[in-house]
Amino acid sequence: MSELVSTRIRSTAGKLGLPHLAETINEYTRRADEGKMGYLDFLDLVLSEELAVRDDRRFRQGLRLSKLPHHKTLDEYDFSFQPDLDPRKVKDLATLSFVDGKANAALLGPPGVGKTHIAVALAVAACRAGYSIYFTSLDDMVRNLKAAEAAGRLTNKLGTYLRPSVLVVDEVGYQPLERAEANLVFQVISKRYEKGSIILTSNKTFSEWSQVFGDEVLATAILDRLLHHCEVISINGPSYRLKNRLKALERDNDVA
Repeated sequence: MSELVSTRIRSTAGKLGLPHLAETINEYTRRADEGKMGYLDFLDLVLSEELAVRDDRRFRQGLRLSKLPHHKTLDEYDFSFQPDLDPRKVKDLATLSFVDGKANAALLGPPGVGKTHIAVALAVAACRAGYSIYFTSLDDMVRNLKAAEAAGRLTNKLGTYLRPSVLVVDEVGYQPLERAEANLVFQVISKRYEKGSIILTSNKTFSEWSQVFGDEVLATAILDRLLHHCEVISINGPSYRLKNRLKALERDNDVA
């Protein structure tokens, strides 16, 4: 390819919003020459590479905006440490069929068993698949909604939790809520009902949620919408954090 044609293609690619093509056109033509590609094969190569670059850019941008505390995947989860947890149930969730169906997923169990890890991993998988995601603890969501309501901006702030295809609500039940706070949670749950997916983690069983939300009727209304289409996974094993702490203590004792 002549330098004049290469320069013209780079300029056109830039105008079309294809910066990767503008930077790599010479590499593409080299690969085409080496592979003796026909015109259609060369076009397929260029378009496939551009799509992959664009998808990766969207994925990284989605993660940046998601507020996820980390970007762990299911490959990093130690299922062997939780023998009572069936990996197939978690991997079924990772197919994202529940997200396709605008259903929910609930991960229940005591602190430290990896609920948040799995919730984040599912959100990362959803982001990779093209879904918008957002992460919040229940306490942070309630605090932000209360502040917005006091400032007369509740409708606008609700959008933060209603717009994403997948909303991760972490640590449900760690702090009891007042009735007015529980009503804000109900608004989020009811407005997302059959319109978007929720992935939540909780250290409380559903029978204890009336204590969490301070009102049995309100808790029942929240559960009614949340559990209508919901996959529930209970993890009742040992704590990863405690395991790591014990290992650290053992190392300290060995050194001593």
